[in-house]
Amino acid sequence: MSSHPRRVTRALLSVSDKSGLIDFAKALAGFGIELVSTGGTAKALKDAGLRVADVSELTGFPEMMDGRVKTLHPNVHGGLLAIRNNAEHAAAMKAHNIKAIDLLVVNLYPFEETVAKGAAYDDCIENIDIGGPAMIRAAAKNHGDVAVVVDTTDYALVLEELTKHNGMTTYETRSRLAAKAYARTAAYDAAISNWFAATLNNDAPDYRAFGGKLAQPLRYGENPHQTAAFYRTPNVRAGVATARQVQGKELSYNNINDTDAAYEVIAEFDPKRAAACVIVKHANPCGVAEGSSLLDAYKKALACDSTSAFGGIVALNRPLDAEAAKAITEIFTEVIIAPDASDEAIAIVAAKKNLRLLLAGGVPDPREKGLLVKSVAGGLLVQSRDAAVVDDMELKVVTKRAPTAAELNDLRFAFRVAKHVKSNTIVYAKDLATVGIGAGQMSRVDSARIAARKAEDAAKELGLSAPLTKGSVVASDAFFPFADGLLVAIEAGATAVIQPGGSMRDAEVIAAADQHGIAMVFTGTRHFKH
Repeated sequence: MSSHPRRVTRALLSVSDKSGLIDFAKALAGFGIELVSTGGTAKALKDAGLRVADVSELTGFPEMMDGRVKTLHPNVHGGLLAIRNNAEHAAAMKAHNIKAIDLLVVNLYPFEETVAKGAAYDDCIENIDIGGPAMIRAAAKNHGDVAVVVDTTDYALVLEELTKHNGMTTYETRSRLAAKAYARTAAYDAAISNWFAATLNNDAPDYRAFGGKLAQPLRYGENPHQTAAFYRTPNVRAGVATARQVQGKELSYNNINDTDAAYEVIAEFDPKRAAACVIVKHANPCGVAEGSSLLDAYKKALACDSTSAFGGIVALNRPLDAEAAKAITEIFTEVIIAPDASDEAIAIVAAKKNLRLLLAGGVPDPREKGLLVKSVAGGLLVQSRDAAVVDDMELKVVTKRAPTAAELNDLRFAFRVAKHVKSNTIVYAKDLATVGIGAGQMSRVDSARIAARKAEDAAKELGLSAPLTKGSVVASDAFFPFADGLLVAIEAGATAVIQPGGSMRDAEVIAAADQHGIAMVFTGTRHFKH
């Protein structure tokens, strides 16, 4: 291991992303560094008036096979891998006329971007880089002597290093760059392997890898004694990862987690159908509504549980307008996320300097496929995203009374929300708004009781003579194992129920519904969320 600075005499540059390339290469040349390059990179450098040797001059072979073979040669890899103070290596270099390469600058073929654009299979294959990862790994392994750059944002770091140390790089910097290089190739290979698995419809490949690029380090995790960071993956899905933060404090771990939860709920509500608002607290919806406008939807959502909404996350399915912005900023809110916002709305939110405003650029598709990952001790649990949508389900009426058209609309609404509430879940809804939510209880009957109690508390706060659960519908994320949870909902005033069905006691539950004259529909689809 070398702990000494190493002079850079020769650099090999081969990049697909050419942003900042010319200025960087000119600066390298200014240090007297010989430039070697390939294909399009070499052309760009020559067009800029720089003196550059083609890699074929090192290898003695022309680029061939549509550029697939150009750097896979001992004169390249020997120049990267040779340990400078190893006599045997030095002798081999001299015997085979291998020249040292002290700086490698490579960013890989844009495989992730190609896949994200929905390119054809063959185009994706052609954008799998082979020579690039091989060179990166070689240079990173030999970081005792070689510096490797895989990210254009590190150009400034390298130039600063060369300036400070008279054309040399330090071991500390080379180590940091090597670590980043290996992480980059790992993330790249993960993207490729996951693409292959998806293409082959292989839900359980023998090996599974995931990778991402740092979006931001976070001050701490769920609690101050935990470290945390936020990484973006190659999978582009509208939400917190795509959002532009217009203003407000830096997002925390909990902010990001809760904002993601809120925006996944809002995905269930088509902006073409109606304006919708979701308020989330601790990753659970505490108020959801559709309305004639964003303002109307926000007021209805807030009425469900205004106490929990304090310090919550507000998600909208349409661009934030001035009216909604004024109302939302009247109480303490951590984050507002919307597909876009008007200039007037942005100006209104600006008065609350700590309030984060995120513009996601779109609304995610609830039917889109994808993977969800959760860590457990010694392993990962990987599953497909819950892409089941109630609008696609065949609802089966199992009671003597069928729901009315209004009840059916509310039942679908309630089931959309129940999909995103931690199990066990009970959601009361009325007039396309939640009026009581029970989340994450060990028994379903307790969720039904909690949701009803919250509705009673909301009624007192609103000055209503009765809770809004009177005349509501109720959704359950999974079947009622006994009739007790249903009876609590009926006592709270529910007139119709939506649930998956499938319990050994379905007949008992249906009989209880018939006895009380309420309607019940089965979806056949469960929405557990743990």
